[in-house]
Amino acid sequence: MFTGIIEEIGTVDSVVSGASAGSIRISARTVLEGTKLGDSIAVNGVCLTVTGISSGSFTADVMPETLRRSNLGLLKKGDRVNLERAMSAGGRFGGHIVSGHIDGTGVISAMKREQNAVWVTVKTDPSILALIVEKGSIAIDGISLTVAGLDSSSFSVSVIPHTGGQTALLTKRAGDRVNLENDMIGKYVQRLMSPPSSAKEQESRIDESFLAKYGFM
Repeated sequence: MFTGIIEEIGTVDSVVSGASAGSIRISARTVLEGTKLGDSIAVNGVCLTVTGISSGSFTADVMPETLRRSNLGLLKKGDRVNLERAMSAGGRFGGHIVSGHIDGTGVISAMKREQNAVWVTVKTDPSILALIVEKGSIAIDGISLTVAGLDSSSFSVSVIPHTGGQTALLTKRAGDRVNLENDMIGKYVQRLMSPPSSAKEQESRIDESFLAKYGFM
């Protein structure tokens, strides 16, 4: 579990890609403090398991599902990435509840400065937009942000100077792909409000003829 408060900007040392999976090595310092093999680190919002640690870097495997769901397959040597260690039991939720399980990606369509802030607009799929509410939370590349604008094809956030300086978001440009994770609470509410297909099928078989057959009419 993560909070979306980025601890450090790391640098990609190497990316090893196979036919459908691979591994990644990232230079870092802060997130290595107290980290052991098997621990979780969010890389651009994607929860990865540490499989190797060396002086000043860590390695993680990347499975096919991760490549399909995220922008990690687009990373190359020298790219900067947002890093956050899994939250400790006694930590504070400075952002919001972030699982590190990406729902999909979006494409930055515009970046516009307004005084000390920068508006970032992201276009994404309707399935992701359906779970976004204005003034609600969204994780972009692992960063906990507040939705400041929303329409039928995109949403916008306003990035303050501190967030811009502590993350790699403002180093991106229009056309870049970012990882998105919807608010976990919204996803659970949607699931609970949608009955399983089997329940729908059972409900559809109850009509006047069914009731008459069993003596209810």
